[in-house]
Parts: sequence; structure tokens; C-alpha cells
Amino acid sequence: MKTWQKLAVSNAAIRPFKIRETVLDTIRSFFKKEGFLEVETPLLCENPGTEPYLEVFKTTLKAQNFSDRPGFLVTSPELFMKKLLAAGVGSCFQICKSFRNEEGVSAFHNHEFTILEWYHVDADYTDVMTDCENLLLRILRTVSGDETAIILTYQGKEYDLSPGWERISVAEAFKKYANVDIDELLTEESLLKIGQEKGYSVTETTDWEEIYNQIFLNEIEPNLGKAKPTIIYEYPASQAALSKRKESDPRFAERFEFYIGGLELGNAFSELTDSDEQRARMQEDLEMRKKMDKYSYTLDEDFFTALKMGLPRTGGIAVGVDRLVMLFADVASVRETLFFPINEVFDFSVTESDKK
Repeated sequence: MKTWQKLAVSNAAIRPFKIRETVLDTIRSFFKKEGFLEVETPLLCENPGTEPYLEVFKTTLKAQNFSDRPGFLVTSPELFMKKLLAAGVGSCFQICKSFRNEEGVSAFHNHEFTILEWYHVDADYTDVMTDCENLLLRILRTVSGDETAIILTYQGKEYDLSPGWERISVAEAFKKYANVDIDELLTEESLLKIGQEKGYSVTETTDWEEIYNQIFLNEIEPNLGKAKPTIIYEYPASQAALSKRKESDPRFAERFEFYIGGLELGNAFSELTDSDEQRARMQEDLEMRKKMDKYSYTLDEDFFTALKMGLPRTGGIAVGVDRLVMLFADVASVRETLFFPINEVFDFSVTESDKK
């Protein structure tokens, strides 16, 4: 039975969607009270983000008097929002749809999903950590109707959302949970050897990032956010994405993610403002995309024009809204927070062999 059909026969089926509405309303009221401007940016573009491990949805733009040209659905509104930051709009936020292809159909993924991004001007990643603590506590208290609430109960387990979340660096986490010290973590030969000793798949083509990800996903991630949310910060510089390198130790970047119950909910940066360094990183990303046989496209030159105009000192983050709703509604899957989840929009029971 599809979700819309369940709604027709059960009054109780509406509960997660009422909570979804409350979560969205609370996010908006929280940021507006803090003086953030709500913005709206395109979902269809010519030059999406360059993240090598994210695949885009490709389409074709047909316009009268112009030749057809490729178009893409955004994986994040980030590049457009940074253009607005360069224009001087100040701290801003957006709740919108984003799209990521080649995602598995699982309890935690939907190809079309709702994302919250906010950018805090005159701030860095540590300020965004505080934003996260305050926002989630506000959502908890609004959803529960209890202005003293600090405990989120999810699937029978309790999580203390009061400020003062656990904070652990990536280097500390690798040492604590995987017994890998900082020099071993940052040296490809050493990490490959450790990965092989741990029983991970290591071949002649396996690189540092593959072993890093295997260890992180299997040995680090399950330990994050067990009793309180965990902020894991200062990622190796090769994982910097669009974040600044740490001035006191350029081997690491001013980036963090936060977790509850081993589930990643947000990815944050002290935003990189150097247009030349950003161009070099994104060009490397595009080269990696080619090697991985993903859709190719050119860089967004308009974005670099904005960076050259001057991006203010800013901390920013992207948060998965569907996952947030899943936690506060105490349901086991993001599909239970969506009126029309992907597996009900597409018939996955039909295979290629069935079509022949």
C-alpha cells in the first residue's frame, strides 16, 4: 500500500507529516529570529557542483531561438547561495529540493530530497557548531511542546541534545576507534598497509581515500553520536571540499560533520574564499569525475567571478531535512517522512529484462 493510500484509511498515518511541518516551521522561525534572510535559488542549472562522488541528473534545456544545451538538477544550492553572499545579502538560509543520482534506495537515502543550507557571515565552522546545537534543541522543544526538554528518544534510544555536544577531531577518532595514529592516517603507504592488515580490500589501484573511507565508515561512524550528538571536525586536507585549510595545521581543513546514533546529518565548513585555490580543487574534482565515468561539464565561471568580488568570512552547512524529520518523528526510514518516496514514484519491480 502506498503512502497516499495509507493516509486515506488511517488517521494515524498523518503523524510524521505533521511533525515534518513543525520541523520546517521551526527551522524558518529559528533563522528569521537570528536575522538570516531566506533565499531561493535555481534547481536547474548548466554547471552544478563538482563533487566527484555525487552523480547528477542530466536533462536537456530547449529554448526557442537557441540551440539545445545540457542542463542538470543541483546536488546542492551552495554555489548559487555563495554568489548571493558575495553580493552582500548577509547571513542567509534556504530549504529546497536537491537531487543526487546513483544513490541507493535505502532507509536513509532518497534521490530527490530536502536540504537545509545556511551561511553565517562573520563566523567560522565553530560558530556553525553552536548554530547546530541551538537549532536541534529548539526543534526538540517545539515538537515535544516541552520548553525544558533535552532528550530525544529515537527507536528506543535516548540522545541528550543539550548544548555541549561531543566534539572529536578526525585524527582523535581514528586513534580512539581504529588505533591509527596521525602520521599513519596521513601517509598513503602506511594507511594502505593498515587497511590490508585490517582485512579491507586493497589492490594495486587502491588509493588512500578508498582505505580512509572504508575505515571511517566501518570503524569510526558507528561510534558517533551514541549518547549525545557528535561533532567530528578537522578533516584531512584532501577531504577539505569547499572549506578552508586550518592555518595552524594546514594538513587539516576547517570542516565538520555531525552525527546522531551513527547517522550523518550535516556537513559544514569555514568557507574557502580564495578563488584560485577553489578553482584548482574543483578542476581536480572534474578530472576525477572523468576517471570515474560520471557526467562531465564545465566549471561555473560566474561562481569564480563572485569569489573574486569577495566572499565574506563565513561558516556554512548543509543538513538533510528528511533525516532530521525521521529522528524527531521517531520513524525508521526517511521514506516514512515523504508523501511520495522514490520507491513509490518509480516501479522498481520492473527490471531491464522485463522490458525486453
